[in-house]
Amino acid sequence: MTTCGAAIKNFEAKTGEVAAEAKIVKLYCQVPPIAKMDGSLNNLAACEHLQLSTNAIDKFGVALSLPNLKILSVGRNVIKKFDKLDDLGDNLEELWCSYNQIQSLDGLSNLTNLQVLYMSNNQLKNFDELSKLSANPGLRDILLVGNPMYEGLEPTEAKIEVLRRLPNIAKIDGATCMPGVSFRTPSPSPWVLVIARAGLARWC
Repeated sequence: MTTCGAAIKNFEAKTGEVAAEAKIVKLYCQVPPIAKMDGSLNNLAACEHLQLSTNAIDKFGVALSLPNLKILSVGRNVIKKFDKLDDLGDNLEELWCSYNQIQSLDGLSNLTNLQVLYMSNNQLKNFDELSKLSANPGLRDILLVGNPMYEGLEPTEAKIEVLRRLPNIAKIDGATCMPGVSFRTPSPSPWVLVIARAGLARWC
């Protein structure tokens, strides 16, 4: 397996950049893959966007202390839970973690500046997990399609379940939701979102 330190050296050799000074550090698709995050990542002092997707990482494994990090991309790994993210609470704005094995949203409460959470194709089984994101008041964009909790639901029904737990969300699964939303179940029609603001109504 490739270590994070070796992947950083590969990045420097490929790009000619000094990793500690780079704002975007691409460590994705390593061959062989990265299996473990380690302390060498904390040398990326200037990094604003860290790309670790498409590896074999099963856990965060190390407390990331990167004061400039705004986007963390760890999609297409085998991560099972969120942990060791507390030190990113003041600065992380986007967490991309689709296509993992995450079953719970525990561990995100300290990410108070989180605005974007991409969580598609994980193992979330219950919409009530979303209530744990109430500690992330700035969250506006969430991607959840492909989780078990969506099974048996029409896309509109799934979005309504999300909005019930996250009423201030602006975008769900790539679809924009207007502010000022109320719910009703017209019969025999499927669920509809009624947009109160400006008197607009639309199917979601």
